[in-house]
Amino acid sequence: MANRLRVVIAAILLLLKGCTLTTEVVDRAPPPISPGAVPDAIPIAEPVTRAGNSSPYTVNGQTYTVLNSAENYSEEGIASWYGLKFHGRATANGERFSAYEPTAAHRSLPIPSYVRVTNLENQASMILRVNDRGPFHPDRIIDISYGAAVRLGFADQGTAKVRIDTVEVMGVSDLRDNPATEYRTLQLGAYESEAAAQALAEESQRSVAVPARVLPATTASGLIFRVRVGPFESQTALREAQNQLRAAGLPQGQPLP
Repeated sequence: MANRLRVVIAAILLLLKGCTLTTEVVDRAPPPISPGAVPDAIPIAEPVTRAGNSSPYTVNGQTYTVLNSAENYSEEGIASWYGLKFHGRATANGERFSAYEPTAAHRSLPIPSYVRVTNLENQASMILRVNDRGPFHPDRIIDISYGAAVRLGFADQGTAKVRIDTVEVMGVSDLRDNPATEYRTLQLGAYESEAAAQALAEESQRSVAVPARVLPATTASGLIFRVRVGPFESQTALREAQNQLRAAGLPQGQPLP
């Protein structure tokens, strides 16, 4: 009887070993970053891409509809962040997600869209570019990059109550995919502080030996200062400047016509 009991126990243990469940990979924070190192996204006119804007679409049995326009969109709810679990993976529109870039995922805003996200717990706010879909959690309205969560002051706690307001971009509604567009200027960032913008302009000009300038602009949320470098004589020169900026630890910027 004792031998039979030992055999049964051994069989049960072997079965359990063979049925061990795989633990889901948990998202985690990347190496720390200073809040000041995460710039606002730069609202620029971009085509509404085909990728990422299929509507309706279904995830986990739930169907969602993409809005025709982001105009006058405003919403309050819970924001969360995503980090190394998704770092380097393709977003909904095919771009690569970076845990440090000022980007966000939203279930229904057109891609790309620009939004101002305000942490209602501390009033910190910044502009983010929506280039992904999510969060597919019923209690949350937006996922933002880890870097953006650092800037907004809730990276450690994981979630925060926020308000989302779209930032209008002149001319964006009439744009469509246009592969012939030539980009000759880099916009490195948009800052509420003119001094911060000027410091970046001076440092970037030393790095790439190309003129940099600070341009004030009025948005729906107030006055910002945009940092632009260029123009460049060719696409090759622009890409080389991005490499030099990366090597210097500076923002690589977004190309502009």
